[in-house]
Amino acid sequence: MELETKISTTDLNLYYGAFQALTDVHIRIPARNVTAIIGPSGCGKSTLLRCFNRMNDLVERTRIEGRIVIDGQNILTPDTDLIALRQKVGMVFQRPNVFSLSIYNNLKFGLRIHNLLRRKDQIMQTIQEGLEHVGLWDDLKDKLHANAQSLTLEQQQRLCIARVLILRPDIILLDEPCSALDPIATLRIEELLRVLRTDYALIIVTHNMQQAARVSDFTGFMYLGRLIEFDETQRIFTNPAEPLTEDYIRGSFG
Repeated sequence: MELETKISTTDLNLYYGAFQALTDVHIRIPARNVTAIIGPSGCGKSTLLRCFNRMNDLVERTRIEGRIVIDGQNILTPDTDLIALRQKVGMVFQRPNVFSLSIYNNLKFGLRIHNLLRRKDQIMQTIQEGLEHVGLWDDLKDKLHANAQSLTLEQQQRLCIARVLILRPDIILLDEPCSALDPIATLRIEELLRVLRTDYALIIVTHNMQQAARVSDFTGFMYLGRLIEFDETQRIFTNPAEPLTEDYIRGSFG
């Protein structure tokens, strides 16, 4: 059965000034799966991830060529509504970026920015659903007015994921989401991603090949700004088509 494509790129090139960070990237990312992007530091993994919600637009002297199509729409056209795009394509960063506000106001923030809900009962119901989705409601339902920065790093990262989820995205981008966490917290976040993949397209950039093997359905290997290989994760890790991929997975470089 052919999988539904959620994101596709064609002839994707990106430049930071004179430096070419991405070169002719062609990729088709399926819906309702976890896709991992792996490769050595500086190979363009995070740059590619940020293309999908146009976060690279915030970097001076950035130029991008080619096409990025999400649900049939080329998001690189000048008339793209970036606020709507970033609601549809949520992002979780390397370190939990909770605000120095209450847990409640951290979650309400996105709803207010996107003008999604106004009634207090609707906001509260949505916040509860978001916290339930990431397994935090029972722990935090009586602490919603506590400062979010008082939470553990794992709880903060789960809160950041909840903050994305309550905006009702279709796609969630995760840029090294477990790099600041201990091994036990990392496994819990990975378990959460496996649950979320039934409803979302999840794309995770990770330097941890074991994590990619554990959590993803598909994997792309990048090297020097190029997508060298993209396939089902099991095939990438057991029978890669490209010698460069095999060398990287075996630890010959990186």
